[in-house]
Amino acid sequence: MHIPQNLLDGTLCPVTAVFSGLCLAGAALAAYRSAEKPHPLRFAAVSAFLFAAQMLNFPISSGTSGHLLGGVLASALLGVPFGVLALALVVTIQALVFADGGLTVLGANIFNMAVLGAGLGGLLRLELLKKLPAGGTWSWTATALASWAAVMLAALACAVELALAGVLPLEQVVPALLGVHALIGVGEALITCAALALFDQSATVGAVPAARSFAAPTLAAVLIALCLSPFASPLPDGLEAVMAQYQVWRQSAPLFVTLLADYQVAGVASEALSTSLAGLIGAVLTFLAAGMLAIPLTRARTA
Repeated sequence: MHIPQNLLDGTLCPVTAVFSGLCLAGAALAAYRSAEKPHPLRFAAVSAFLFAAQMLNFPISSGTSGHLLGGVLASALLGVPFGVLALALVVTIQALVFADGGLTVLGANIFNMAVLGAGLGGLLRLELLKKLPAGGTWSWTATALASWAAVMLAALACAVELALAGVLPLEQVVPALLGVHALIGVGEALITCAALALFDQSATVGAVPAARSFAAPTLAAVLIALCLSPFASPLPDGLEAVMAQYQVWRQSAPLFVTLLADYQVAGVASEALSTSLAGLIGAVLTFLAAGMLAIPLTRARTA
């Protein structure tokens, strides 16, 4: 789902950057004004888990893989505005530190994954919880449907952006991206429900956790980064597969050099060990950055 460097160009990049910046400013204001706030450690732990979990590509049909978007999961565990900020932080660290997504297209990636995935996806989940009958089964249904829809919304936005940039015609790129991401969305729904069951059972009925345990998502982030990330599927993700199918993939060198590009630590001979170390560094960095971001936003407002 990460649009790579230079796949989009022209005015689309600054426009999406400005719009995403405005959306993040609104999310930060809503988070600060929120009556129920996650504990800073909780925000940091969930953000670190999202970073680590996005490293785990899972195979789907036709030689393609997908990975967790995590927007609905973030919003369910942290509240919608904090979920948007958590995903935006993860996407930013991926671009700046791991050359994943590209700097010039950062605004588009934040819009697709954070604003739509966590923002609209999280709001859709809350709306479904209000509309559907109360009860555990319907709560899981609302979460699964919102998770799937969030992936489809992000894929649709990505398709429109690619069409506006002249990469592929709209009538070609929309069905291609939505088709492959419909399957990825099923995996998203299953992972989201499983993570909610593990981290916060009360989140399935719409409660926003405050100062609750951060140990489970922190431990999960470390275990995924160290033990599971080397076993991620090497198959191209949905966007890469579609672009390769139409021979328009334009991966280019990043604007600056990073020692952790492609989630590998430069100088480490073992690929598995290099991936594990890069994942651990990323999870720790995300945890620290998210904690610093959360402290002013979760501070009690003075009268």
